[in-house]
Amino acid sequence: MTRDRVAKISLYAILCAGLLAVVGPFLWMLLSSFKPEADIRSVPPTWWPSTWTLDHYRELFDRLDFPQYFANSAIVAVLVTAGNLLFCSLLGYALAKLDFPGRRALFLTVLGMLMVPGMVTFVPQFVLVSNMGLANTYAGLVLPFLAGPFGVFLMRQFLLSIPDDLIEAARVDGAGEWRIFWRVVLPLCKPALATLGILTFLSSWNNFLWPLVVATTDDKYTLPVALALYAIGQNRIYYGLLLAGAVVVVVPVLIVFLALQRHFMRGIATTGLK
Repeated sequence: MTRDRVAKISLYAILCAGLLAVVGPFLWMLLSSFKPEADIRSVPPTWWPSTWTLDHYRELFDRLDFPQYFANSAIVAVLVTAGNLLFCSLLGYALAKLDFPGRRALFLTVLGMLMVPGMVTFVPQFVLVSNMGLANTYAGLVLPFLAGPFGVFLMRQFLLSIPDDLIEAARVDGAGEWRIFWRVVLPLCKPALATLGILTFLSSWNNFLWPLVVATTDDKYTLPVALALYAIGQNRIYYGLLLAGAVVVVVPVLIVFLALQRHFMRGIATTGLK
């Protein structure tokens, strides 16, 4: 019993240390967003503000056209997330439950695309978007990311866990593939859809490099791009403005995760099981 208790205490200590390592930077970011600029630059850094101030948040809303940038980020993230949920679930269903020539080759292609770094396709994507006249448009920000190999793989693995007998029974009853997908399969995919939705929304909301290159005017900047451009001056970095903006950027992601965490955990636990 003593050995088991020591092992349990050691495990809790390790988990608490890991939790502190993960949560610590976010907690410091939150507290530092209320510090004066001098406190943020102090060495060694301090946790607790010597003086609480909202100046950085006032400056954030005064210097930036915050509603416009927030709306741009929300529009892009929502459209990209919706596109991934739709197209990745359709492709995953086809790869998991439909028998057609070339299915195995197509799945191997998806796996191969998972191993291709995003930077390899970045320049070709930009050239294609530019040649199509979609630069500095919402379409140019959204279209390249409406589906991805990870989402297809995730949905395919989850759909393999749905019994084939259930789909065959629907076919015997006269249901077509579209009706089977929308009325039978998709309602059973809530955990996988929640997982894919959270990961896609997080990736799209925090995406910086693609909007920086594609968006060329202020009215198309997303929040991370606008925050970086306005907080980093020619000779000085405004850390308080960056930290306040980072807190505002993190809040929507936390809300989405908290709203879908039950389905997210279930999706992570069951994806890939047969």
